[in-house]
Amino acid sequence: IALLALPFAALLCILCVIPVWVEGRANPFFLQTRLGLHARPFRLLKIRTMSAGTTQGASHEIGTSTVLRVGRLIRKLKIDELPQLLNVLKGEMCLVGNRPLPLYEAELLTTNEWSTRFLGPAGLTGLWQVSKRGKKEMSEIERKELDNYYAANFSLAMDVKIILKTFPALIQKEKV
Repeated sequence: IALLALPFAALLCILCVIPVWVEGRANPFFLQTRLGLHARPFRLLKIRTMSAGTTQGASHEIGTSTVLRVGRLIRKLKIDELPQLLNVLKGEMCLVGNRPLPLYEAELLTTNEWSTRFLGPAGLTGLWQVSKRGKKEMSEIERKELDNYYAANFSLAMDVKIILKTFPALIQKEKV
């Protein structure tokens, strides 16, 4: 599926990286070490949505003044995630799985209670992203519980359900 989606994704990425480069005057791609299955590190690829020199992290750590104007639209449409199809093709991620965590977030999940999440694959979309749809804010504990649930129960049938729920989740107004 990732291979079939790649030509369409590449076209969208090309249309986005040009204005990102013009506005930000920096490499339009962003690489960050993340942890995937069995807490193995890999370099996650995204389209840059922030000014050069700004650390891209969790949304609560980002000041809106550092987000590029074009970056807001790219984030809203989730286009910044499309280069991760290359991570999928390299076998570092799957289409569905737990969100691959940056090192600073993963370090907080070293207890047995939360490290279970690393027994499932990292993915472009996942259970907690589609579970939030239509609900108020999801707590961090609820998100971690969903990650653990996915890691313990993932299957092809569950992945298909999550993929089908991803498309409506992409157009929801809430940030996921």
